[in-house]
Amino acid sequence: MRGGLYLRVRVRVAKVDGHCPVFSEGDEFLFEDFFIKRGHECDICIHALNAISHFLWALTHGHSPKEIGIGKGAKGYLKCPDPGPPITKGGSVLFELSLED
Repeated sequence: MRGGLYLRVRVRVAKVDGHCPVFSEGDEFLFEDFFIKRGHECDICIHALNAISHFLWALTHGHSPKEIGIGKGAKGYLKCPDPGPPITKGGSVLFELSLED
């Protein structure tokens, strides 16, 4: 943490329910100073990015996942907005967001 700010939020795919054409369990990427840094090579779905981005400001400004209602300690959890079958051909992805100094 620098000056009250977390500069890195690691996003890991914790679980995929159904079929996601973009993510697999274990894929990860990193938000650092509001830039996306890739961990393992993976594409980033715009729908998932949109869901995650709403929480980035709070997380990178020292608010914990517990404080903003998405987890406990230094880890938070969010799902992508794809409802999956029978409504779509996709699947729902659970993301784990971890704060890093």
